[in-house]
Amino acid sequence: MNREYPERPVIGVGGVILLEGRVVLIRRRFEPLAGRWSLPGGMLEVGETLEAGVSREMTEETGLEIEVGPVIEVFDRITYDQSRRVQFHFVLVDYLCWPSGGQLQAGSDVDRVVLADPSALQDYNLTEKVTEVIGRALELAHQVTKELRDGNG
Repeated sequence: MNREYPERPVIGVGGVILLEGRVVLIRRRFEPLAGRWSLPGGMLEVGETLEAGVSREMTEETGLEIEVGPVIEVFDRITYDQSRRVQFHFVLVDYLCWPSGGQLQAGSDVDRVVLADPSALQDYNLTEKVTEVIGRALELAHQVTKELRDGNG
């Protein structure tokens, strides 16, 4: 299936990987959003579960093996060309993730990878949606941690 000018939406998976109070960000090498900082992620492959896809993509793009947590959000990312044709249409499923192994390094579709302080996200010129997803992930991580601490998890 073509990612650009698709016949139907493409399913993508992404992750907010939290490590030592910071968030893993990648700078994209290819369109859409080439050269922009974002969350790691990519296309789901045929026959692959969502969780397996996010695990594979996180390792390919960041070098980290991860534990897949709960879904943060499901949303559309639709990009139009100058003639208002749909150039890209992704349905994205973002997960909260924690590293379980590997070494942080830029991989496959990535120029650079960083651990960003959540209070300095403005330095990375993220899209509004990515910033929202990271905010939700931090709230969810706090909730999960509290439930585990309180013995409810």
